Amino acid sequence: MERSASTAPPSHPRPGTRDFTLLWWANAADAVGTQASGAVLPLLLLGLGHPPQVVGLVAGVSTAIGLLIGPFVAVPVDRGARRRVMLGSATVSALAMGGVSLALTTGHPPLGLVLTAVLVERSATACFEAAARGTVALVCPAPEQPRAIARLAAADQGALIVGPALGGVLYQVARALPFLADALSYLVSALCVRAMRADLAAPTAPASPTAVAPAAPAPPASPTAPTARAELRVRLGEVLREGAAGLRLVRSSAQLRLVLVWSATVNVVVVTLYFGAVFALQRGGHGGAALGAVLAVSGAAGLAGALAAPRVAKRFGASRTVTVTTWLLVPLTAAPAALAPVAGAWAYGVLFGLVCLLMPMASVVLQARALQVTAPALQARTGAVLATATTGGASLAPVLAGVLADRVSPAAPAIACGVTLTLLAVHTSRRPLRDGRAAEVAG
Repeated sequence: MERSASTAPPSHPRPGTRDFTLLWWANAADAVGTQASGAVLPLLLLGLGHPPQVVGLVAGVSTAIGLLIGPFVAVPVDRGARRRVMLGSATVSALAMGGVSLALTTGHPPLGLVLTAVLVERSATACFEAAARGTVALVCPAPEQPRAIARLAAADQGALIVGPALGGVLYQVARALPFLADALSYLVSALCVRAMRADLAAPTAPASPTAVAPAAPAPPASPTAPTARAELRVRLGEVLREGAAGLRLVRSSAQLRLVLVWSATVNVVVVTLYFGAVFALQRGGHGGAALGAVLAVSGAAGLAGALAAPRVAKRFGASRTVTVTTWLLVPLTAAPAALAPVAGAWAYGVLFGLVCLLMPMASVVLQARALQVTAPALQARTGAVLATATTGGASLAPVLAGVLADRVSPAAPAIACGVTLTLLAVHTSRRPLRDGRAAEVAG
């Protein structure tokens, strides 16, 4: 099932050419719009008089929808429906956010209308993300993919900085504007996808000679012939087996297992540390401005790390970059345990900035490797497995941070994160990422 960089079609455009540029703008516009509306959605719900429990329920249901929809959408995407799914999802999201914006201009919209539109938009966004996975492999040859992924990661980090700030400014002007901006961003994404010239249908294996032989005439019905219910069970089993192809590939590939374990673990650690810092800053009397400053520093550092990742990986190699980065993260994640009683916002800002600076240097290499060892016809399903593990683990991190901080000590989240990353660093040292031509990063 694995393939090397040498199997990539030489006719694929380089990053920076038309198709990749359109892909970059589609993802960047989507990310900025989503961050802009997502940042003010809690404020909107609270401003409409709904309790915090409703805000938390919306966030939890939105995350669950993404986890459930992604693996199912990945099957038709890998069968060739990538462009149609991306166009349809972006259009539906634009209509949903446009509906929220229009409803807000008319006064006090009912909660059911807002929640329905938000959940429709989140569902469509999950479909878009599932379809977008693996698109890089279809528009860029393998040697160019790490640099392309770094640029996409930089756009995501930039959206974390620009999106919330834009949403906050627009919300101050009129509460409907962030959602209108989100709707327009989806239209930009749809236009970019439509303008791409590359064939976004992943190539499949050629059919065997026996596969095109004329089908034998159906036998006459008999008491032992399969019933409609049995045929439905057979078809359902085929769909489930096809949907599980990505999981089987991850289980059989040591490289993909490392990508899954590393990404899921680091995301859990980062989210746990973030909420641990939130609790510590609140106990120290720091307000929202301090937390905003920490997020701004972290976002800027993540942007710099994503841009520097290709050059670092090219100089030191894929395996060494991942292993050394993981070990460097260990003391940075454990440091808040010592700082918790006395640290101010500046200390947390520096620590989170360093973590977010280092993390993309390994994650870009790992994402590129996942693309390079996955057949084009399995990109979406494999990506869905990796994304589900990563998002599912991160969704549990706030609960973990709260339990540790309340039941153990304020320093407990950082201690747990330090121990976890130490185990991960040992694992990456014993089972490192394989270096080779597929791991080389174009400068």
